[in-house]
Amino acid sequence: MKKIYFSLLCLLMTVFSVKAQISTGNPLPIPFGDPYVLYDNGKYYMYGTGGDVKDGFGAYSSGNLKDWKFEGQVYYHNNKNGWGVHSFWAPEVYNRNGKYYMFYSAQWKHNPTKEKENFKIGVAVSDKPTGPFIDINNRPIFNPEYPVIDANLWFENGKTYLYYSRCCYKHPVKSEVAQWAKTKGWYDEVEESWVYGVELKSDFSAIIGEPVLLLRPPVKMGDLKDEWESRSVTSREVNRRWTEGSYIFKKGEIYYMMYSANNFDGQNYAIGYATSKSPLGPFKKAANNPVLQKNGEITGTGHNSITHTPDGKEMLCVYHGRTKATGHQRLVFIDRMEVSKDGKLVVHGPTLKD
Repeated sequence: MKKIYFSLLCLLMTVFSVKAQISTGNPLPIPFGDPYVLYDNGKYYMYGTGGDVKDGFGAYSSGNLKDWKFEGQVYYHNNKNGWGVHSFWAPEVYNRNGKYYMFYSAQWKHNPTKEKENFKIGVAVSDKPTGPFIDINNRPIFNPEYPVIDANLWFENGKTYLYYSRCCYKHPVKSEVAQWAKTKGWYDEVEESWVYGVELKSDFSAIIGEPVLLLRPPVKMGDLKDEWESRSVTSREVNRRWTEGSYIFKKGEIYYMMYSANNFDGQNYAIGYATSKSPLGPFKKAANNPVLQKNGEITGTGHNSITHTPDGKEMLCVYHGRTKATGHQRLVFIDRMEVSKDGKLVVHGPTLKD
């Protein structure tokens, strides 16, 4: 009998321990958009857009995902190789061979045609996850002749893959949604952002080959499982449809790409996913999309990354959102997520926690 009681006690302690590891208290008091979490040497580091820093990026650190310490500004645009002038967005940091590499997007100062959106992707390096990060070159990684944002990386079999989003800027696309909006007299055209993937050189200095189109908004109307991606247009919010904020991971033999759709600054920002058997596609969007969207109390849920509990057993979705109590300010949320045995991705959120 004592052995039974002891076993039950151990089980309860284990369950409590796991729950304690991810009792984060949503929303976290961290004013980040596009949050990205790096787990390194037993500690979590969070990077994101904004966060009360000027022309660069700040970082927070935590040992338990609930109590966070502000580490200050870790990247400054005017470092010796800095090439960006404003709109510093969506940083992600990777530990490779003892160095820390920050991929980010910004407005490139080289802008001979004076484009309003001249966003490009760059990479900076540091000896520590808390910086200072210095650009490895005085230019972006590549210039596809259209604005790009939201870098995300995948490493496999000695290869590095870069994923990014082509911006909506000057990219009108014909679709049934665009025609519908024009017929109603709302918009003459609808611009779109698309997700691409491309191989990246091992030193991150340039791309290899041509980018491959992986994800785009639905062309046709009428399919209920896809209508969520067009809500910024169908709610008459703006004449743009987004596919952005991609994040790739692998489960078994399947690649999962999470992505965000709709206006990042509106209530309908939400997350879906697609799957593939190859890191460069083709990707098929899931039937149970969106997997994270507004629920009344929480809106604008999007641009996520993934981290794990310290024991590596549970996946956690890290994303930004807004609440009625906090107003328009974007704050960080962390919720459990999982991939079921039948391959379905589920995010258990959005939630508010004390």
